[in-house]
Amino acid sequence: MKNLNNIPDQQLVNAYINGDANALSELVARHKDKIFTSIYLLVKDKYLAEDIFQDAFIRIIDTLRAGRYNEEGKFLPWAIRIAHNLCVDHFRKVKRGPSIKTSDDHDIFEVLNFSEAGTDQKMMASQTQDRVRKMIDMLPEDQREVIILRNYADLSFKEIAALTNTSINTTLGRMRYGLINLRKMMTEKQIAL
Repeated sequence: MKNLNNIPDQQLVNAYINGDANALSELVARHKDKIFTSIYLLVKDKYLAEDIFQDAFIRIIDTLRAGRYNEEGKFLPWAIRIAHNLCVDHFRKVKRGPSIKTSDDHDIFEVLNFSEAGTDQKMMASQTQDRVRKMIDMLPEDQREVIILRNYADLSFKEIAALTNTSINTTLGRMRYGLINLRKMMTEKQIAL
């Protein structure tokens, strides 16, 4: 089995389309954390996020097999767009708008990778993450969504604008106001991160 770590996403997509199942395994391994985290932060439910994550990859596989993939070199943004659309579809099915919130559960950052640290450093990191999560929860929905997609899903502002059907200026404005609001909250509560 050859090493697929250094192969660009587009070549892995082509390899999978041509019958190499290991190429898809590498794509999943490479991007699962960002895709799952994006879903989880949007739906606020670990089990629902797991279901949507699986549905997203079923849709990705079906699209690749059908030869309908045409996002040259943009696999991750394309995959996150599929996941995001599935989240929106879920909220439509339950007759309410998408609520883009971080979780009140303390396990929200389980899916993020942090380097091993001492117990005191882990405790401080956990408290900091909890504070940031609570502050993000208090932001208006549109600002929360942009901050989550930018910082947790690593999408560009252009990709976020396309995903949310807004102009890039609106996306940048939402990010700016979200950050201003977070700074105000930090100042008011005298929080140092």
